Amino acid sequence: MSTYSLAIHGGAGTITRNSLTAEKEQHYRDALLEALVAGESILKSGGSALDAVMQAVMSLEDCPLFNAGRGSVFTATGQHEMDASIMRGDTLDAGAVAGVKGIKNPVVLARAVMEQSEHVMLSGLGAETFAKETGITFESEKYFYTEQRFQQLQEAIRGGKVQLDHTLSENKKFGTVGAVAKDQQGNLAAATSTGGMTNKKFNRIGDSPIIGAGTYANNKTCAVSCTGHGEFFIRAVVAYDISCLMEYKGLSLKKPAELWFGINW
Repeated sequence: MSTYSLAIHGGAGTITRNSLTAEKEQHYRDALLEALVAGESILKSGGSALDAVMQAVMSLEDCPLFNAGRGSVFTATGQHEMDASIMRGDTLDAGAVAGVKGIKNPVVLARAVMEQSEHVMLSGLGAETFAKETGITFESEKYFYTEQRFQQLQEAIRGGKVQLDHTLSENKKFGTVGAVAKDQQGNLAAATSTGGMTNKKFNRIGDSPIIGAGTYANNKTCAVSCTGHGEFFIRAVVAYDISCLMEYKGLSLKKPAELWFGINW
């Protein structure tokens, strides 16, 4: 039997124990498991890595616990501006959207950009117009509202700062979601989705929709979906650099991860 693999993330960092009840922890675990099952069911039946990462990320976007889709954080103007991208490792085709509003599943729109346009990235109103033309599902502002996110905005406003997704000042939980997969045919894919930073201004865009920074997939090397402070990933072109270290220096995935993130495998 051919093998397959899938990895997902609901955001970097940790939630401190004093702010995470047993019930809340179970909710997070259940939501992550649901996303895994959504993606694995496709891979197990012989489906593509591309379909698997999209379904896994859609599941996370639909859950208000994560800073993507329904659970996206508020901007300084009290709105939600979402970014997403998707890439397939066999052809290096990719699609991305940035600063979109009202899109239920930004990762689906990113895939539509990849497959139904001649472009890689669309942003703002243009991306939303394209979404309407291609039948992408929209939701009202009410759908994206969560009290927890609203209170995070108030905290950020009081502190006069832009902040990553977290509920308390000492609680570091970065909510960008993503998935990487390898299907039974040996093809790789990656997808990433985020609501960005709480209280962000000027239509700030992070690394998530930028191919090579927050998302990358290449059958020759690996599939990468990043989470954390996007500006750093953009400056260092992290996702692509990991792939390059593997392709041009012949390193295994383990070594670039150790170099970049200090991971001791």
